[in-house]
Amino acid sequence: MKKHRAFILSLAAGIVLASSAYAQTELSVYTAFEAVDLQRFAEAFNKDHPDIKVNWVRDSTGVMTAKLLAEKNNPKADIVWGIAATSLLILKNEGMLEPYTPKDVDKLDPRFVDKDRPTSWIGLDAYVAAICFNTVEAEKLGLKPPKSWKDLTKPEYKGHVVMPNPASSGTGFLDVSSWLQMFGEKGGWDYMDGLHENIANYTHSGSKPCKMAGAGEVPIGVSFEFPASQVKSAGAPVDIIFPEEGSGWESEAVAIMAGTQNMDAAKTLMDWTLTPNAMEALNKSFAVVALPGIAKPVEHIPADLEKKMIKNDLEWAANNRKAILEEWSKRYDSKSESKG
Repeated sequence: MKKHRAFILSLAAGIVLASSAYAQTELSVYTAFEAVDLQRFAEAFNKDHPDIKVNWVRDSTGVMTAKLLAEKNNPKADIVWGIAATSLLILKNEGMLEPYTPKDVDKLDPRFVDKDRPTSWIGLDAYVAAICFNTVEAEKLGLKPPKSWKDLTKPEYKGHVVMPNPASSGTGFLDVSSWLQMFGEKGGWDYMDGLHENIANYTHSGSKPCKMAGAGEVPIGVSFEFPASQVKSAGAPVDIIFPEEGSGWESEAVAIMAGTQNMDAAKTLMDWTLTPNAMEALNKSFAVVALPGIAKPVEHIPADLEKKMIKNDLEWAANNRKAILEEWSKRYDSKSESKG
């Protein structure tokens, strides 16, 4: 009887150990990555770490930034993965991030790394401003392709340009903040005044303007390089233009939220982010990734894309974000699409 009881206890203990071995820690991960990419990223992570389940909460950059700030006193995210570095710099200034320096951080391009040690955020990639130009629709309207940002203010483009709203879209904010850096404060607002005259509407998605151009809804969409590549690869008659003044860019970044109850798992995801496996998964969507030597060419995107990226002061953009958005909304929000 004792032997039988001991066997049952041993079997029960084995079952408990086996089930605990396969139990998954669940991470609440806030992101602004395109929804179509999220399953692929989770699968890549779970190949290396099957014991951690990623539960995505996804929306556009501006919406996710507002959500995180609203949850400051009751955070619901364990980690943010794929939200603009300028947004994470705002959260850092609010004391909302848990400083942590991942393994191998010194191998990354320094443009993608928080300057402080321990680091509060790490950049994953760069998404780079681009113009999607529908050649068929443009020909119908007698429009020539723009070569520069300033070309978009020409009278012939009136009503034919769509771009993202910077308050809701990270792509829109990188456009506005980069124009202010490229042209100076007065020159930047003067430029946007002229551009506004030609805008059909401001979307709440960074990829939507290029999709609209691809579908022939508008001849010109200001977007970024990845949806441009997707639209062109799908067969749309779209030329991808990188303006001659240079392209603004932003880094989608990762940071651990202060107060997370899943710190070990969050650190594991942060460490994994810097590995070649993670960067290769990102490279399927982005031509520029934070780990040098990993990126392979993306279809329809020039191999020298990094040379087209302007010198971008992310900290300046983050520190001035509120004032920039207030001024932008006051001037231009009347042409924003409905959020309904």
